[in-house]
Amino acid sequence: MAGHSKWKQIKRAKGVTDVKRGALFTKLTKEIMQMAKDGGGDPGANFKLRLAIDKARSSNMPMDNIDRAIKKGTGVGGPSIDYIEVMYEGYAHGGAAIICQALTDNKTRTVSEVRNVFTKAGYKMGETGSVSFMFDSKGVISIEATKDKADELALMAIDLGADDVKVEDELVEVYSHPNDLEKVKKALEERGFKVQNAEVEMVPKAQVSLSADQAEKTLRLMDKLEDLDDVTKVYTNADFPAEVLEKANSTV
Repeated sequence: MAGHSKWKQIKRAKGVTDVKRGALFTKLTKEIMQMAKDGGGDPGANFKLRLAIDKARSSNMPMDNIDRAIKKGTGVGGPSIDYIEVMYEGYAHGGAAIICQALTDNKTRTVSEVRNVFTKAGYKMGETGSVSFMFDSKGVISIEATKDKADELALMAIDLGADDVKVEDELVEVYSHPNDLEKVKKALEERGFKVQNAEVEMVPKAQVSLSADQAEKTLRLMDKLEDLDDVTKVYTNADFPAEVLEKANSTV
């Protein structure tokens, strides 16, 4: 997983800048609405909604916006919009696999937009299942910690039921079965660790090394996909060279 955590840090930094143009808030609003619609508007009884709210608050989304999204999702003040979660698959440069998740109220529009991005990059979307077998669905908890605390955290997380722990610089990623995400997150918070991010992600079973040129093209493809209004998450099994990540970080 070398470079994986650094790439995710760059994505989070990009998310902060996206707030300026409202793109990120729009995506977060849709997620909150759908989680509230699916599991009810009480965060105390709806863990997925709590995760969506935590994600929104970490991006400095105002509570008024969050409350409005919950109300829209539960149909307060009018009918809610029924979003459908869809997943598209494909390949990028150097054979890197791409998974693109979206929330949409119009599948025809969304698949057309995603296909267009792949086509313009010189690739075609794959069939369902063409690359998803290369990934596992995992609960992923990200925590910033100093080196001494990172080692302590890693050992503790395994004792608490985590499947695996990755430490890179001062970022610790704790992996669990999706059904254990809430339990592990809560246990770590009770022990004083501040969770930076927690959600269910598609984690690659192995990574594909790319040249600098291939990596830059793959990052551009992923950025184009993430810029689509309906797209919520984009995953890859690409292992990006350090110099490409540093260059991407300098332009965020």
